[in-house]
Amino acid sequence: MPPEVLFPLHLALGYVAWLLCFRAYVWPRLKSMDSFEAHRAIATFHSFRFFGLVFILPGVVGTHLPASFAGPAAYGDFTTGVLALLALLSARIRPLFWLFVVAFNVVGATDLIADYYHAIQAGLPARAGELGAAYAIPVIYVPLLAITHVAAFYLLLRAQPWVARRVGLSVSHDMSKM
Repeated sequence: MPPEVLFPLHLALGYVAWLLCFRAYVWPRLKSMDSFEAHRAIATFHSFRFFGLVFILPGVVGTHLPASFAGPAAYGDFTTGVLALLALLSARIRPLFWLFVVAFNVVGATDLIADYYHAIQAGLPARAGELGAAYAIPVIYVPLLAITHVAAFYLLLRAQPWVARRVGLSVSHDMSKM
């Protein structure tokens, strides 16, 4: 099977496997936690994104890994990992914690989208062998990163409708008194 077929197949199957696992084991637990604890768990997972620097480590990846993919992927992951670590370190200062939670999720999700764009532009699927030992990152690690970003955004926004309903209920309750 040619690499330009094998690599996207691996990537797609990574998403399917992680979605099934996430839905069965992780999501029920995250939903049952209070928002702070759920986001702290997600931040802990993303704090390991410093590992993405491996894309620019000679000897781990091939010498012909496109720089237009490797550099942005490495530094985007590193930045996201640092922001997640800062969220964890600032857990006792809740406003700062929430700032870093939003920051690492926005930066991290943007990084993954940009990495897909750069990978396609650089023809990475046909040159996937240049990823070397780092091949596991996009096919095993990235799908779960993307899924947890979506979960984090959902959990961040989930509180908003509750506030709106609460305000709506009190407004309608007040209007019924008139």
